Amino acid sequence: MSTTTSPPVERLLDGEYDGPVSVRGPLRRLLLWLAPAYMAIFAVWGAVPGILLALQVEHIDPVNKVGNLALVTTLGAIFSMIAQPIAGLVSDRTRSRLGRRAPWMLVGSALGGALLVVLGFQSTVAGVAIGWIAVSVAYNFAQASLGAIMPDRIPRLARGSFSAVSGLGTLIGLLGGQFFGASMSGSIPVAYLVLALLGFTMFLLLALFNRDRPSVQMKREPFSFAVFVSTFWVDPRRHPDFFWAFTGRLLLNLAYYVVAGGYLLYVLADHIGLGTAAATATVPLLALASAPGAVVATTFSGPLSDRLRRRKVFIVTSGLVFAAAVSIPLFSPTVEGMILTFALGGLGYGVFQSIDAVLMSEVLPSASSFGKDLGIVNIAITLPQSLAPALAGAIVLTAGYAWLFPIAIVLSVFGALAVIPIRSVR
Repeated sequence: MSTTTSPPVERLLDGEYDGPVSVRGPLRRLLLWLAPAYMAIFAVWGAVPGILLALQVEHIDPVNKVGNLALVTTLGAIFSMIAQPIAGLVSDRTRSRLGRRAPWMLVGSALGGALLVVLGFQSTVAGVAIGWIAVSVAYNFAQASLGAIMPDRIPRLARGSFSAVSGLGTLIGLLGGQFFGASMSGSIPVAYLVLALLGFTMFLLLALFNRDRPSVQMKREPFSFAVFVSTFWVDPRRHPDFFWAFTGRLLLNLAYYVVAGGYLLYVLADHIGLGTAAATATVPLLALASAPGAVVATTFSGPLSDRLRRRKVFIVTSGLVFAAAVSIPLFSPTVEGMILTFALGGLGYGVFQSIDAVLMSEVLPSASSFGKDLGIVNIAITLPQSLAPALAGAIVLTAGYAWLFPIAIVLSVFGALAVIPIRSVR
C-alpha cells in the first residue's frame, strides 16, 4: 500500500472507511483467505462448462454436441441470472450470529458440491441440463455472498489490493480449472467430487478464520413484492455509473468466454483440426500460456491503481489488449496462433480481473443493498460464463467457428469503451 497509516481498530474491517489504511492484522488475514475461496469457485466455472460438461454432452450424443451444449448452458444461464440477485437480496436480509454472508457461502457451496457430484452420473441430455441448472443456482448463492465482502468489509483505499488478490484467485481458478478438467477427462465423476470438496473446504475456512460481525441486531429492511421485483433492476437513469460499469463487465467477460469458454474444446478439435483427444491435451498448454501474463498483470495492477487512484484507464487498456489477442487466430488458425492468443489475452484479462471488482464496488447505489446490487453485478460474471457457450453455439451453427474471434473483438472494444462515461470514479 502507499501508506503505513491504519484506521482505528473498529474501522479496520469497515467498507465505508475512506481514509488511508495498511493491510495488516485481521484485514491481512481476510486478504489471504479470499484468494482460495475465489480460486475454488472459479475452478468450477473453468473446469465444468468449458471442459467437463462439454465432454459429458459429447459422450451422450456426439453428433448433436453443439446444439445440446448450447441448450444446457442457455438454461443454466437463465437460472443463474435469476439466482444471483435473489441470493444477494436474501443475504442482505439475513440476521444471524454468523453475519449476513457466511451462512449462504456455506449452504451454497455445500449444496452446490453435492449437486455437482450428482451431475457426474447423468447419462441423458435432460439429466445433465437439470443437474447443471441446480449446480449453477447453488453456487451462485455462494458467489453472491462472497462478492459482497468487498463493499461490506474492506476500506476503499485497500480495495485495489483486495481486487488484485481476488482477481488472481479468479484467474488461477479459471486456468487451473481448465487444466484440471482436461487432465480428468476420463474420470468426470471423480473430477466433480474433487471440485465439490475443494469448494466447500475453502468457503468453510474463509468463514471460520474471518468471522463476520453478527447481524442479529441490524435493522430489518422492509420486504414487499415491489422490493422483490426491484431485486432484478437498478435504474440506469438514477445510477448511470453503475449501468456503465455493469455493461463494461458484461461485455468484457462475454468476450473472454466466447473464446475461452465452453466451445474452446470444440474449436481446437474441429476448427484447428486436432480431434477430441489432441484438443483435450492442448487445453492445459493454453492455460499455461495464459498464466505468466495473467499473474503478473493481476498482481501489480490492483496496487498500482490504488496508488494512482485511477481505475478506468486500466479497464480500457485491458479490453483493447484482449481485442488484439483474439485477432491472432484470424490470421493464424493454428495451435501456435492459439498459444499466442492466450498468452497476450492472459495479460489483458489479468489487468481486467485485478481492477474490475474494485471499480464495481465504487459505483454501487446503496450500502443497505450491497448484496442485492452485487447480485445484479455478478450477473455480468455468471451470465457470460454460462451464456457464452450458447452464443458461441449459435455462431458456430450459423456462421462457423472462425466468426467467434471477430465477435470477441467487437465485444472487447465495446466493453473497454463502456467505462469511459463513468463520472464518480477516475
